[in-house]
Amino acid sequence: MRLHGLSLLLLVALGACTPSGGVSRNVPYGVDARGDAVDGLIVGHRLMEAGEYELALKAYYRAAATNGVNVDTLSAIGSANLALGRIGQAEKILRRAIEEDPTFVPAINNLGVALMESGQLGEARAVFQQAFAQDSGQTDSIRENLKLAIASTEAGVYDPMEEKGEFRLVRREKGKYVLLTQL
Repeated sequence: MRLHGLSLLLLVALGACTPSGGVSRNVPYGVDARGDAVDGLIVGHRLMEAGEYELALKAYYRAAATNGVNVDTLSAIGSANLALGRIGQAEKILRRAIEEDPTFVPAINNLGVALMESGQLGEARAVFQQAFAQDSGQTDSIRENLKLAIASTEAGVYDPMEEKGEFRLVRREKGKYVLLTQL
């Protein structure tokens, strides 16, 4: 009985000695585990601006787990994947974002960028036109992306400055010429 009371007294005394007032030892010193967390989207956006794309992606996943999967989180995850060079994943996620909200301009624009990167110039042009129309032409970056897509699709049809297939006219004999090309 006496030993049982002594062990209970020891447990109470040790509980009072914890450095964080009873908070778990897994919490870093100086962090209030009961405080409110900063929104993962805000953290992710700041990390994207800082060029920390992998950390931003993790913050966006946390935001999706906390706030639910919506057009904002899908667009942000797609943008981070695009910045990381994961074009196929970005395209798939951005298409899901547009299914959620077909008028969400950042997702439409970023889908256009993903399509340009993957060489789907015609579809990228159509997507940029959609983003430009939804935005009413107010955003400079969307306007520039549309110009680039138009120039790329028109250059793909015929480019007189293209050097492959260059022709030369060579004189062989008096009055005879041969047309040569480098293939």
